[in-house]
Amino acid sequence: MRIFITGSTGFIGTELVKELIAAGHQVRGLTRRDAGEEQLKAVGAEVLRGDFTDLDCLRTGATGMDAVVNLAFNHDDMSKFAQSAQDEIKAIEAMGSVLEPGKLLVVTSGIGITAGALGQPRKETDPPAESAAMPRRPEQAAQAVAARGVHVAIVRLPQVHDTRKQGLVTRVIQLAREKGASAYVGDGSNRWAAAPLHAVAHLYYLAVENTGSGVTTYHAVQEEGVSLRDIAETIARGLDVPAIAIPAEEAGEHFGPFFGHAATMDMPASSEWTRKTLGWEPTGPGMIEDLANVKY
Repeated sequence: MRIFITGSTGFIGTELVKELIAAGHQVRGLTRRDAGEEQLKAVGAEVLRGDFTDLDCLRTGATGMDAVVNLAFNHDDMSKFAQSAQDEIKAIEAMGSVLEPGKLLVVTSGIGITAGALGQPRKETDPPAESAAMPRRPEQAAQAVAARGVHVAIVRLPQVHDTRKQGLVTRVIQLAREKGASAYVGDGSNRWAAAPLHAVAHLYYLAVENTGSGVTTYHAVQEEGVSLRDIAETIARGLDVPAIAIPAEEAGEHFGPFFGHAATMDMPASSEWTRKTLGWEPTGPGMIEDLANVKY
């Protein structure tokens, strides 16, 4: 297959590109930097120089492809989160517009932007959340592409981790270092689903090779839920700072507006259907094990 990947030199994309090429697929990766071009060429990928917000460039990259995998999203500046969400929607629309019916579009979503029963693990059949507080709409944008006859796979991510990065937890570590204390909200019993990096990259690979017609949703989840108290206490040991409980009304002040909301969320998720459907058996260290081995 010929596959175009945005975010091809990022955390997940780096691993996915290598796995796809090793399996004999031809990969075209988007990058805007010289280092990214060198990285892609080193593993045998075709390079498209350009920016994720350049819609003409994205249409060029996706034209003639058998599959497109969208992994790009700007998490660097959370003050621009709403704009990043709009950029993501426009990118999905642009790439989907040039894919022929029967070809595949893989989009990245998140467990945290999924609606589910309160206190229960979120499932693949749960719909995306419709909340003014959460502007990301990748699943809704992908549904519109599917209406044209394009096959669509939605991959919902938990906290994806190794010893270098851990999803939202990476920011929690930074805050604990800055503030001299590792905090959790209330009794810290709220949970975040998690999965190790290599297992997540392999799920994308399986989705590319096995997704059929219509819209199929997968959960890239190894651990259904890791408590925020366990996360905070592991970080506290690593940084040699105290672990503290803060009341919910102080979460925004401590973590900031976006992370203050996330730190109160209970986000467990199941991947039972995904595992059965794709034969995906995630292996690797759990979130707490990786956190314990971070070089603080």
